[in-house]
Amino acid sequence: MQFDATTMNMLGKGIWETVYMVSLSSLLSYILGIPLGISLVVTEKDGICPVPLYNKVAGVVINLLRSVPFIILLVMVIPFTRLVVGKIIGPNAAVVPLVISAFPYISRMVESSLKEVDAGVIEAAKSMGASPWQIIWKVLLPEAKPSLLVGAAISITTILGYSAMAGSVGAGGLGDIAIRYGYHRYQTDMMLVTVVLLVIIVQIIQEVFMRLSRHSDKRIR
Repeated sequence: MQFDATTMNMLGKGIWETVYMVSLSSLLSYILGIPLGISLVVTEKDGICPVPLYNKVAGVVINLLRSVPFIILLVMVIPFTRLVVGKIIGPNAAVVPLVISAFPYISRMVESSLKEVDAGVIEAAKSMGASPWQIIWKVLLPEAKPSLLVGAAISITTILGYSAMAGSVGAGGLGDIAIRYGYHRYQTDMMLVTVVLLVIIVQIIQEVFMRLSRHSDKRIR
């Protein structure tokens, strides 16, 4: 493989498409996943607003969505993707299945982080007359912030892996380059380059969110 202008432009475009897919999918997935994760915590039997029926139904739906392998989900939602985006290839089309696959996973990550908050802190807020909304915004989320940021690093790198798989159906990005050149054209060096670039992106994501987590953790100050 020669790193000529054409190859560098292709890799640059692949990096941009990958970053675009992962960023937009992560944003939309968190917009859906955070409220859902919060609702799972507050509506459980011992939560601040118990709604056992909702909690059970929501939990089952989330588990069903999480149990579908991404590559299968990618194909299953093609009609919905076409309806939403108007096409089934390209980065924008990949965002739809990425969000559908990621937001249930994120909701569980959020739920897990919120459950790490000391129950005594919640009880203290209740005893001072705090409303459920005040407990959520001023107690649960601030106390769980370090864990939420660690979970974000895990979730976003998972979405990055999904985006690479989406390249197998023409989503674009580094995954598409690896499939088209590294696999179909037997250019092992091109596949190696795309893998290295993906690893670098993962390391950047991991480092950024771990630094943010340490900075927000009051216990290590």
